Amino acid sequence: MLRTREDVPVARRQKPSNAPRKLPIGPVVISVSVALGGGLAALFLLQEQFLSRWSLPKTPAVEGIDATPDRYGRLLGHFPYPEADPDNLVEVRPGVQLQRQAAEALQALLAASRSDGVRLSLISGFRSRDTQRSVFFDVKSLRNQSAEERAKVSAPPGYSEHSTGYAVDFGDRSRPQSDLAESFETTPAFYWLQNNAHRYHFRLSFPRQNAQGLSYEPWHWRFEGSAAALQQFNAAQKLQAGRLN
Repeated sequence: MLRTREDVPVARRQKPSNAPRKLPIGPVVISVSVALGGGLAALFLLQEQFLSRWSLPKTPAVEGIDATPDRYGRLLGHFPYPEADPDNLVEVRPGVQLQRQAAEALQALLAASRSDGVRLSLISGFRSRDTQRSVFFDVKSLRNQSAEERAKVSAPPGYSEHSTGYAVDFGDRSRPQSDLAESFETTPAFYWLQNNAHRYHFRLSFPRQNAQGLSYEPWHWRFEGSAAALQQFNAAQKLQAGRLN
């Protein structure tokens, strides 16, 4: 019997393909990704365990103080500051030096206070790191204080605003017993500074309940009237304003 093409089943009519069989791509990619991800996760875990076991302890930033700086660079509440270049310092009073622009502003401030009948005195201006080291550690030893206790009222070397040449400690000539004491806030000098220091770009560094957690110092003011000064105190300003992330 003669068979026509229509009599042959469809399966037998199709010619076998010579093309290689394609593997499904999706499952393969997923499998490889899972394997790589698992391997990387295990590698990172081993690395973390290795570093935590074998990494060296942090070196203290200041010899004699066991504490290390926090993520903002602060040591016991104090921000780090560079030491002023001696060539940029000028003498305001015997033994009191400041950066040139700060000194000029301070002279204007002192003249205005005298015109108003206020007798401001200058207790301290620029202090080198070596001087600050003595101020910090000698008094700490004399008072038998811990570094944390001493840092509440004095900055460690390398962390003092005085080292920048932009900070000054004021006193009231009519009430010298209030020098470097909270009672300075009751003097005519402090009252005048509160109302007029901003006109000469001076700002109280450590008000009550300051964000740095340091003691209230009504006598300590810093100059912020130049770009260089603003840059140095930028972090402290942001912290006080609650904008330091």
